[in-house]
Amino acid sequence: MRDDPIANVLDDLLKLDDILACMVARQNMISVMPSNDSFKAEINQIWDIIHRAMDDVFTVISEYSQTGLGEMEFRMQEYEALFYVFPDTENALVSIIPAFANKGLIEVEMENARREILAIMDEQEKAKIEVTA
Repeated sequence: MRDDPIANVLDDLLKLDDILACMVARQNMISVMPSNDSFKAEINQIWDIIHRAMDDVFTVISEYSQTGLGEMEFRMQEYEALFYVFPDTENALVSIIPAFANKGLIEVEMENARREILAIMDEQEKAKIEVTA
């Protein structure tokens, strides 16, 4: 996983103080996690409930992603989960942040990361097509 360019993007997101956890996920599955496979310690106390709630959010994402759903978020206790949906998929870049974090910078960084991941995914898809052609 250490050579995964998407994991490297997630590693960069985790460098921000207010991002406690991040991943590329879909319903019932985390596709890519940061290469160091660790969230910030304070998320451990609520991870199980947030993870279950995320699955419910992915039900909505799978229903509406094909119609242009781009972002979703929910707040639970002192935390927020931000979902940046990849167009025309049921996958999203997800981050968990403190509920009262200044989301301006985080939203910019999340959007930049989403674009970077989309470019990586596009490049990987082109490489697959070239191999099979």
